[in-house]
Amino acid sequence: MFTAETGSPVLASNKESRRMSYAVTNPATGETVRTYDAISDADLEAAIAAADETHRSWSKSTAVDERAALIRRVAELHRERRQELAELIVREMGKPIAQALSEVDFAADIYEYYADHSPDFLKDEPIELLAGQGSAVIRRASLGVLLGIMPWNFPYYQVARFAGPNLIVGNTILLKHAGQCPESAAAMEQMFRDAGFPPGAYVNLYAAHHQIERIIADPRVQGVSLTGSERAGAEVAAIAGRHLKKVVLELGGSDPFILLSTNDLEATVQNAVDARLDNSGQSCNAAKRFIVADELYEPFLEKFTAKLAEIEATDPTSEDAALGPLSSLKAAEILDDQVKRAVDHGAKLVHGGTRNGAFFPTTVLTDLTADNPASKEEFFGPVAQVYRARDEADAVRIANDIPYGLGSYVYTTDNDQAMRVADAIEAGMVFVNVVLADGAELPFGGIKRSGSGRELGRFGADEFTNKKLIRIG
Repeated sequence: MFTAETGSPVLASNKESRRMSYAVTNPATGETVRTYDAISDADLEAAIAAADETHRSWSKSTAVDERAALIRRVAELHRERRQELAELIVREMGKPIAQALSEVDFAADIYEYYADHSPDFLKDEPIELLAGQGSAVIRRASLGVLLGIMPWNFPYYQVARFAGPNLIVGNTILLKHAGQCPESAAAMEQMFRDAGFPPGAYVNLYAAHHQIERIIADPRVQGVSLTGSERAGAEVAAIAGRHLKKVVLELGGSDPFILLSTNDLEATVQNAVDARLDNSGQSCNAAKRFIVADELYEPFLEKFTAKLAEIEATDPTSEDAALGPLSSLKAAEILDDQVKRAVDHGAKLVHGGTRNGAFFPTTVLTDLTADNPASKEEFFGPVAQVYRARDEADAVRIANDIPYGLGSYVYTTDNDQAMRVADAIEAGMVFVNVVLADGAELPFGGIKRSGSGRELGRFGADEFTNKKLIRIG
């Protein structure tokens, strides 16, 4: 089966998973455009062997600067094929076309960032000796073949932040994309080939679920990175642990947006709307729980609800679309069920309409108590939960009362309070008075049940490296 959050695999029975294929099903129309068969076991073996051989040969015989130049060409190809790439993911997962184009641009930015900076990230790092003669350095080197298990919500961006730095390091990539993204997955593999990477450096796998465990267990595979649901992450981490493989997990989130004070409520409300509706609300680090100081609660709720109500889900191919369908009919059905269960447990439905196929309306819930299951869940779509906080301490308490710890947002006019709250929030990332501010240079990742490890920036380039100590006497 596939999880609602990101389409990452939960390892199913062999009988079930062998029947599965990859398919492009347009969520806006419900039409299945094309299906693709899963890779055969023989072809999978050949793919792993090619990746291993390329690591042992090409990766060892090329310099960092050479590999960085190839990644720079991948960035250029993203820009050259921008429109085509964007249209693929509009059809595969319903992203509004303007946002799809922006995603392609961001992926290109990430590749360029690593092409510019990875040679510096990989330079020898001297260690000052406390005793003895000689010197010591840390020299970074590749680990080998890596498996990436990627989600549907950001088909290009997610791959860029994994594949870009690791190919420059010298690792080779086996990339298993979400089942609904076979055409964008194939387009990316073609770009790596067209950029000049040899066969085996980056291999797209239409792998069935029963094959995932086999790939992770293979001794030639040295690590696995998964972006997906909590359940998928737990299963993949368990397999990786059994086989002593390095693992990076970027899982779900229910990020708080804490509003304590503002000089411009209109602008803050717009930022809150933008933070909730990015990617039609299907972003792991989108703001999902809005925690508002008591004196601002009523005016914020009124303006926030009115702004959300202005935005309607519409044809994602329209240049003006701000909100498209959810990624699939199933995803919309699951979100609909979550909202109904939240109301059944006492939440108030302030705004929201009826689901129309895969299209889901903007929705606002209030009066969620700590014992309402919805207060501990991730809502992957345009649904906002709004909480009233008595004071700063209460806002922090509500923010941290969640199993997740990915990102967070703090709005305040008090700089000391901003840093105090940022320190108190249990999350991997805190953004103060700004939203949609991710950058190629900024490390991305969470704590608690949101995963482990980091992607992007210098820390992302360091996850799958052998930090080898060389001590010279």
